[in-house]
Amino acid sequence: MNARDGHAPSAASRPQLIADTALRLLAERGMRGLTHRAVDEAAGLPQGSTSNLARTRAALLEAAVGRLAEREAAVLTPDELPRPHRDRPSGAETGAGPGAGAASGAGAASGAGAAAGGAEVPALAEALSLALHRYLTHHRELLLARYELALEATRRPALREVYDRAGRAFREPVVAMLAAAGSAAPERHALSVVAWCDGVLFSCTAGQFHAAVPTRAALRTSCAELLAGMLPGAGASRGGTGVAGE
Repeated sequence: MNARDGHAPSAASRPQLIADTALRLLAERGMRGLTHRAVDEAAGLPQGSTSNLARTRAALLEAAVGRLAEREAAVLTPDELPRPHRDRPSGAETGAGPGAGAASGAGAASGAGAAAGGAEVPALAEALSLALHRYLTHHRELLLARYELALEATRRPALREVYDRAGRAFREPVVAMLAAAGSAAPERHALSVVAWCDGVLFSCTAGQFHAAVPTRAALRTSCAELLAGMLPGAGASRGGTGVAGE
């Protein structure tokens, strides 16, 4: 509840309100539209409130990145992620480190690892497609704000560090899940998975496919096809195709 509701925000909630408002302004107006005064006005706060908590523009941007990471982490909760089976051999356990070639990984993977890959694909595809569909249907504002911040981070080394640190919170679980599923090169495969997810989100938000949201089934099928080329013994699940809707 903010000042526009007739109640002044508490000291604990004000930083969150300011960061959320900054993300909304980034999505609505772009980087040029984000100022301390604009945040105060949009949040219904007394003039100077944002400056008191984030004195510089850099501090305001870092607060926005931190809040973005918190909100994105809630798009897919830990309970909705597949639980990796630690007894399954991964690329690391078979001696195929990050960056190892496909032929090397295939030679190192055991029959149990191949079975693990096939078993993990549906759960991984389900989780990733759920997250992607939620972003595209309910969190487009977060995506637009993220793109603005990502570009700004290329010009601000300090912001780049904060942005990359937040990104690792998503990338590292993907690496772990792929390793547990039998990937011979989990770091390299994680790059492909994250890049594919980012590409889908951008294309369906600001790119050539922005006019229609893919269905969960279409996203699940595409994700399973991608994973099938990485995990031993995996076959793509056919979850359907189409756009707009569940």
